[in-house]
Amino acid sequence: PEPGSPVEKSSSAPQERFHVLVGVTGSVAALKLPVLIAELLQIPGLEVKVVTTEKAKHFYNAQEIPVTLYSDEDEWQLWKGRSDPVLHIELRRWADLMLVAPLDANTLAKLANGLCDNLLTCVIRAWDLSKPLLFCPAMNTAMWEHPITARQVEQLKGFGYREIPCVVKKLVCGDEGRGAMAEVWTIVESVKRILEERGLPTGS
Repeated sequence: PEPGSPVEKSSSAPQERFHVLVGVTGSVAALKLPVLIAELLQIPGLEVKVVTTEKAKHFYNAQEIPVTLYSDEDEWQLWKGRSDPVLHIELRRWADLMLVAPLDANTLAKLANGLCDNLLTCVIRAWDLSKPLLFCPAMNTAMWEHPITARQVEQLKGFGYREIPCVVKKLVCGDEGRGAMAEVWTIVESVKRILEERGLPTGS
């Protein structure tokens, strides 16, 4: 992309920062996005950007997200003609790791079946499988227990993506059972483990 475009990557000096792209989807667990981003930014050398679905915007205040936040409209505003950069491709190039937290039932189904009808699913459909992708399922217990959910989770794991399993708790809807997104500290520790696998400092 040209200087000043949303995604820039230096071609000169070796990359010094580790780039994490966080995807957020339309689960109520998206309420935790500001806390998750704040915790990730405590890791030294980490640069974070966020890709959101439109439905996820219902659950958090964008003003509380201190990093670049991309949504569907950015894809179409960036691309005007054949020579322009394509945002979902630029983001997959930029990122060293992708973290989808939360991953709702709808987007889980899309990813398992290869659908790519928004910015987030396009990034994942184009994902470089040599790079780690972590996903954190989050949905109502009845949805989690539907037989198709286990099949779709296994499909994603079959692609090489890593699951950060959901947990049992009382959900916002009042139901109690498995389906809640993993705790933020669990998610951050999973990211740190990947950094450690690559010999990068984590500050812990």
